[in-house]
Amino acid sequence: MKIAALQLATLPLSNQKIFDYLETCYKKGIDIVVLGEYVLNSFFKELENIPRMLIKEQSKHKIESLEEYAKKFKMHIIAPIVIVEEGKLFKRIAKFSPQGTTYRDQEFLINYSHWNEESFFDNTPSGKIEPILFEMHGFTFGVINGFEVHFDLFWQEMLKKGVDVVLIPTVSTFGSNFRWNELLKSRAFLNSMYILRVNRIGTYHDENSLWKFYGETYLVNPDGHIESSLSNKEDILIAKIDKKELKDARKNWGFRKQLEDRGLL
Repeated sequence: MKIAALQLATLPLSNQKIFDYLETCYKKGIDIVVLGEYVLNSFFKELENIPRMLIKEQSKHKIESLEEYAKKFKMHIIAPIVIVEEGKLFKRIAKFSPQGTTYRDQEFLINYSHWNEESFFDNTPSGKIEPILFEMHGFTFGVINGFEVHFDLFWQEMLKKGVDVVLIPTVSTFGSNFRWNELLKSRAFLNSMYILRVNRIGTYHDENSLWKFYGETYLVNPDGHIESSLSNKEDILIAKIDKKELKDARKNWGFRKQLEDRGLL
């Protein structure tokens, strides 16, 4: 099975670019397409200076379009999005499909002094770890936001649910390449699963620094190796996932079997 990642900066109001990419994916027989964080909306620091009504209209326009394209191209589209409800802002991840749209609020938000999404958005922790899950072509997919990969509870839930492929939209910057690579290679290896990491590109300037989103979207295989990747330019990654590769990795290393034998999965 082939899945695709679109490595983009924030999309313009016009839908021509996203339409063209999705049409290309459709022609190549791809059923799942993943976008990075802050691609449907402006970057978080820019949102701080945009009236909420404009954010609401931007998101409404993108949602209507992606719902239409998911049906037209018969595909699942995974994309983080900012939702405005009753004047409040929520950071969510959406799965658009021919059958409808599913949303989940991001459970953990960045709360550092220079990048404090937790204080900006109105997400309320639910106390439950419930990633988006779905089945396709014999694979079980799980979806989590980039910052959430740092919390073991999400990976425990992926194991319990028998997830084969984890889809992770990110918005990584500040030269964090090596740390992210090592983190996700370890997660893929220890959990015997594929990980598709989709990082956005582009820049943001503030009075103190330049935020450069470096891309480097890639697929990690169940043996913990990066199989295919992009550079720092706008591009599309088409990655192949294989049931036999999953089965072989799980048999060779046996991590899941030990958990199953002890009744832990």
